[in-house]
Amino acid sequence: MTSSSLQDLARLRRVRDRIDREYAQPLDVEALARGVHMSAGHLSREFKRAYGESPYSYLMTRRIERAMALLRRGDLSVTEVCFEVGCSSLGTFSTRFTELVGMSPSAYRREAAGETEGMPACVAKQVTRPIRNREAPARAPKLA
Repeated sequence: MTSSSLQDLARLRRVRDRIDREYAQPLDVEALARGVHMSAGHLSREFKRAYGESPYSYLMTRRIERAMALLRRGDLSVTEVCFEVGCSSLGTFSTRFTELVGMSPSAYRREAAGETEGMPACVAKQVTRPIRNREAPARAPKLA
């Protein structure tokens, strides 16, 4: 591996760590790229090559993961959770949440509280972690 490749990997790790830390802040690819002295296009290509998804997808996955934990807690409304995790549009948040989790945030809030009850938080986080790059499992329709 060349010195340049190692430097790029270190920069990508810094970007990923920043997203993990600051997921609730307004972040965009241009700002992330500036922070590591890369162009936005180069950052996006290299990040996807290294981690299998774009920086934006990674950010949204982190936000949805945190939203799932807040919704399981049950003391915040879906709108409050949306803004708490750094999303500025309830519609975009709901769409992304549904894509990753397979149900709407309100349905998740109703159903998930009981599914992880009594489970240690660290186990609940692993069991309920959203999985990017794979469609959410189809749910069988409920019969009335």
